[in-house]
Amino acid sequence: MSKKIFNPAEWQPKESKKQAELPAKNLPIGEIGGASDIETITARVEAVAVDIAPNYADWRDLGFALADALGESGRNYYHRLSRFYSGYTETETNKQFDNCLKAKGHGVTIKTLYHLAKSSSINIAIPKSMQFSNNGAKPSPSSSGEGEGVRSETTDMEETQFTLPTFPDEVYADLPNLLQLVTEKSISAEDKDLLLLGSMVVVSACLPNIYGIYAERNVFPNLFLFVTAQASAGKGRLTLCRKLVEPIHRKLREQAKIAYQEYQCKLTEYAAAKNKAEVERPVEPPMRMLIIPANNSSTGLFQILNDNQGIGLIFETEGDTLAQTFKSEHGNYSDGFRKAFHHETISYNRRKDREFVELETPRLSALLSGTPKQVSTLIPNAENGLFSRFIFYFLNIQPIWNDVFAGNSDQTLDSYFIMLGNQFHDLYKFLQSSNEPMRFCLTSNQQQSFNTYFSQTQNQYLYLCGLDYLATVRRLGLITFRMAMILTALRIMDNGELQSPLVCSDVDFKTALSMVKVLVQHAARVYQQLPADAVKATIPNQKQQFLDALPAEFSRQIYLNAAGLLGIPPKTAEKHIKRFTDNGLIIHFAHDQYRKLQR
Repeated sequence: MSKKIFNPAEWQPKESKKQAELPAKNLPIGEIGGASDIETITARVEAVAVDIAPNYADWRDLGFALADALGESGRNYYHRLSRFYSGYTETETNKQFDNCLKAKGHGVTIKTLYHLAKSSSINIAIPKSMQFSNNGAKPSPSSSGEGEGVRSETTDMEETQFTLPTFPDEVYADLPNLLQLVTEKSISAEDKDLLLLGSMVVVSACLPNIYGIYAERNVFPNLFLFVTAQASAGKGRLTLCRKLVEPIHRKLREQAKIAYQEYQCKLTEYAAAKNKAEVERPVEPPMRMLIIPANNSSTGLFQILNDNQGIGLIFETEGDTLAQTFKSEHGNYSDGFRKAFHHETISYNRRKDREFVELETPRLSALLSGTPKQVSTLIPNAENGLFSRFIFYFLNIQPIWNDVFAGNSDQTLDSYFIMLGNQFHDLYKFLQSSNEPMRFCLTSNQQQSFNTYFSQTQNQYLYLCGLDYLATVRRLGLITFRMAMILTALRIMDNGELQSPLVCSDVDFKTALSMVKVLVQHAARVYQQLPADAVKATIPNQKQQFLDALPAEFSRQIYLNAAGLLGIPPKTAEKHIKRFTDNGLIIHFAHDQYRKLQR
């Protein structure tokens, strides 16, 4: 589907007649946002081949920005930046840019290009290495003593670059011992978060006989996680987490192999029997495994889950594997995938035996990773409920080279994590041997804190992102409960005791809640990058961008400056600030002094 062509009649610039008569400016090389900077940003976009304007409104504004900054010279950049859209055509792009030149942009400036690039995880830092004045003369040497005309600073666009928060240090202060050993191998704050989340998700599939009651329903620890980042950002480290449960997976496969060999022997005996009525035909054994391939038919997946008493883990480091499976004729198990999150009954037919099967209480966990575009391929909109079932972590790109020869131990990371996996296998067997299911629960004080936080958070994001995002906030409540359940279960490895009920400690409750306060912001970022038809209102995106642009403490002038960079009029910015205050997103603690509250 091609992008809608902009109609100038739909866009009424509010500019004076004198302004309308001004020609489109052509920024000189060396001016911030000038031709050299635009060339740099465009080259970076081309290097990763990403569509930075996937919806019509962004594509239109990109045309306005280039027309405003470069006039006709911006046409070439418009083509270069538009060609990564799947429906790109040269004719349509030319027509769009012609209309943008006529409309004069309504105040859209070249900063829109920086914003769109930054939102697509493109590095927008532009070193001021050789800036020239308008008459071509070199500027005077900087006071830092560096070479003539060379400065170490970067543009103000880099200073305003927004990165998502990582988990606070308090999360790592008192984790269960297994998770402390896992995160000790991290190489950055983002990597630490990645290893923690990945480990919690894979073990969530392997905590038998542990459940909790949430909203008057039995729930189990299972989690869905999608880690999204540009290529080579480090999400491949998630494969280490898989090794924590590979001993369990291998044991199940060995058991299945032995059972199948026995079945083949019995089948041979049955075939050789002269009187079939005297010999019972052997029953094919279940296909036991923990890690289920995503590239599967719907019946194949549900049959494997059924053979494993409803338990399984989907682990794919390329999210489009699942997306392509959902698009295939026999592989679209999206409906069952969504039902599994809430342990709802999944029904399917086995055509081989003409058998109708009902899979009760599925307990499926899932860990996926991929680029932002792979998220939108898997989840084209937020309406079918798949988006809100996932934990999302948007991995910040760190342009730092890590020492690949660090570490003096002969033990590789693979063997280290397999060793931890063997230790976790002992807990798995211990829980399996329990005679009765063990209920996990929060204390009354924790329940009160839980309800207070999510009630406030729901109100905040209802204002910021609209009704479509409420499902994400509400399911993050269930995810928080499950995360606390996982932390509490892993404590059994530390103290060797199995108490029923399993009461969450204040430390583990605080850890789970602290993690989710960060994850709700990551989910909002990914939500805003879904295709245009998934996010119906554009104003909530503007609110979120404005709030993100504000520093921890600020004054009226600072928030007006931030609003100006986003093209938000002062009166609108004042209304946003008032509503941010009313909804508990910021506090007005002194005259002309505001503070953002941690969400």
